[in-house]
Parts: sequence; C-alpha cells; structure tokens
Amino acid sequence: MVHTQLVRRGIADERVLEAMLAIPREEFVPERWRAGAYADEPVPIGYGQTISQPYMVALMAERMELTPGDRVLEVGTGCGYAAAVLARLAAYVVTLELIPELSAFAAHNLRRTGLDANVLAIAGDGTRGYPELAPYDAIAVAAGAPRIPRPLLDELGDGGRLVAPVGSLDDQELIVIRRRGDRFEEQVATTCRFVPLRGGGGWK
Repeated sequence: MVHTQLVRRGIADERVLEAMLAIPREEFVPERWRAGAYADEPVPIGYGQTISQPYMVALMAERMELTPGDRVLEVGTGCGYAAAVLARLAAYVVTLELIPELSAFAAHNLRRTGLDANVLAIAGDGTRGYPELAPYDAIAVAAGAPRIPRPLLDELGDGGRLVAPVGSLDDQELIVIRRRGDRFEEQVATTCRFVPLRGGGGWK
C-alpha cells in the first residue's frame, strides 16, 4: 500500500510514510470488510460511513505539516484509523465523531491496538470544534463540507493548518488553510469525494 498507493503518487514526508507503515489498517475495519482494508479506495465501516482511501489519509496528514509537539483536532473519527496515524505524528489528538456507536468503535480500536495513549475520542458535533483544548496547531476534517465551519477557524492557532474537503455533496476540493493572525490563506490540494459532513455546521 505505502509504495504503490502513496510513494508513487508523490507522498514524500518520511514521517507520514513511517506512520502509515506502522499502523495496522485492518485492525480498524469491521470484520466483514477487513479483506479490503488496504484497497485503493474508501472501505465501509458501517452507519453509512467509510474509512478514507489510504492516499487521502496520507495526503491530509502531509499537508498538515505536523511536528512532534503539535496538538491536533480531527473532525470525523470514523473507525479511528486516521486518528491513530495523526497521533503518531503529533503530541495529542482530539477526535470528534457525531455517531456515538462509531465513536465507541473507534475508541475500542485505539485501546485494543495500544494506540490510545495520546488520543481523546469524543462523541459529539465536530462542526462545533472542541474549545476546551483550543487552540490547535492543526485541524483535519474527514467529511465533505459546504463551507469551513466558523468554530474550526476560530480554534485554529496562529500559524496553524486546517485541511478539509469543501464543495458539493458529490464533489469537493481538498482545501488547505493556514492561519496568519486574522488572515486565512487558502490553497487547493486536489479534488476529492468524501461522505457528507453532518452537524450544525455541515449538511442538513
């Protein structure tokens, strides 16, 4: 997976590649879909949700430019796989999931694999962020949004990076935002397609 899906497509950050090599993706996929855990595509995890394509997990992590001391907020825990990858790259990860059953599944996966030491998994509306531990050095949104929810911009620290798919329900662009004081610089990393972001700041 790492060599054929990531390196060949331009993922070059050695820390990201090491994290993707180290985290057992199959341990985060429900048994019925585990045979496709390393496929070059999203894989179902139940409740109408998916574990993101490996390349997209790696690209988002790379564009977040994480350092070992960073505090990260993830919106859309899913099965917990991306949170585990981010936690290997940063000091601490707060991950929010709207579906309580998925949040519990992710927390179980993280505990069972011993990857929960620096991850706080919370069931709640990720579009509201988690101000209790803000500001964050980086924020990842793992669902397609009509726009970036304002609370997430407010909780991004100065110099922080936010990566999120933004667009219509069917097609989005992966947006990379960097905060410079009160200014937010924006770039487009690629086109993509994610499950819809739900909650107060997402799709109704």
